[in-house]
Amino acid sequence: MPGTETATQGAEQGSGRPAVPGQSPVRRRGRVPFHRPVDYLIAVFVLVASLVTSITLWQRSDSHNTTLDTGPAAVAQPAQPTAFPPSLFEAWERPSDATQVPVVAGPTVVTANGGAVIGRDPITGDQRWSYTRDLPLCTVSAAWNYVLAVYQRSGCNEVTALDDTTGARGPQRNGDAQPGAELVADGTYVTTTGPTLLDTWRSDLVQTMQYGKVPDFQNPNRQPYQDCVNGSVAASSGQVGVIQRCPNDSGDRLTVYKSSNSQGNADTPQLTFSILVGAHGARLVALNSQYAAVVLPDPSRLAVFNASNGALVKQYSLDLPAADLAGDPPHLVVPTQVGPDSVYWFTGSSTVALSTTDFHPQWTVNDTLGAGTEFAGRYLAPVPNALLVLDLNTGAKVGEIGVDRHGYTGAVAMAALGPVVFEQRGNTLAALR
Repeated sequence: MPGTETATQGAEQGSGRPAVPGQSPVRRRGRVPFHRPVDYLIAVFVLVASLVTSITLWQRSDSHNTTLDTGPAAVAQPAQPTAFPPSLFEAWERPSDATQVPVVAGPTVVTANGGAVIGRDPITGDQRWSYTRDLPLCTVSAAWNYVLAVYQRSGCNEVTALDDTTGARGPQRNGDAQPGAELVADGTYVTTTGPTLLDTWRSDLVQTMQYGKVPDFQNPNRQPYQDCVNGSVAASSGQVGVIQRCPNDSGDRLTVYKSSNSQGNADTPQLTFSILVGAHGARLVALNSQYAAVVLPDPSRLAVFNASNGALVKQYSLDLPAADLAGDPPHLVVPTQVGPDSVYWFTGSSTVALSTTDFHPQWTVNDTLGAGTEFAGRYLAPVPNALLVLDLNTGAKVGEIGVDRHGYTGAVAMAALGPVVFEQRGNTLAALR
């Protein structure tokens, strides 16, 4: 047919190939896109953009912005002195603005400044290992043969465990700790403090409990007092105690709960008890498996509660100035030092020794700067320009050692390792020997 013949001829001309009877005509493909100059420009742009993105992500990654220098594993813990030394002189000092107390971990003393955590020889102050991030530190503490470094990105939420001897990196986690958090350890668990949330982990840094106003709240009726504000925190024997201020309560509330849930639900606290303490402005001083010690104002007194049911066991009158109990303690932790037989409590103006058995007051030393520390069979209490040497059992003054703190007059937290006594003076750690 004339029309069919014309169409076939057109197909043959367009394809450049002879027509085959009974076969559909083949269309010639257009030019490959990359034959055009603009296509090569687009490809180069995509390649450069990918490289820039990759480099940017690498530069911002944790691994790129982290420096770890490990130290030797064969490090012995220095021996305690067999007799109390006749004097103590400052051996060294280093900046340490992210520690509230001297951090003694195994054979190491730790300083933390800026984003750097440094494990040091306690005798010389020389660096043994270091771990540095490009983030500010919230706090540093010690637990489970680790140094726990808490960094701030969004809240105090990035935690790294470092071997206390070598600095080798251990478990890590991203948590929900709030700004200003401090770590409270009981030997098995660590709990972060915060005004509305307490976060508890075990030694592999797996979260075992949250208490308070939980972020991304999804499960209702699991948090009993989520609208309360926390005042002070302590932990012991797998339990966490907290003073809370709740709407419509006639006074402060003491709540004690388990550090982990038997069903494994980290957002469902198991309360041991929750009671009203009968006053406002309370502070939780100490907690053990049997008792909780709470200081109350107006008049100042120490109330001891049963740690199993919250029953009031006994009250002891105290003679404390009102300023000692004004507001909440820094980082929501009352300054204490725990020894074998006593808990040494710094009230803000005095050091009070409480029996570890039932928390009854044993002795008091006035006009101190901190809780002090046990050392070489004596007790050292910091006072202006000196250290008092006290009898462990009675608090009687045995001697006094002059200390030059270079003009620093604030609170002093103390610890000891081997023959060295440490003082945390604000943002500085000093070693005395």
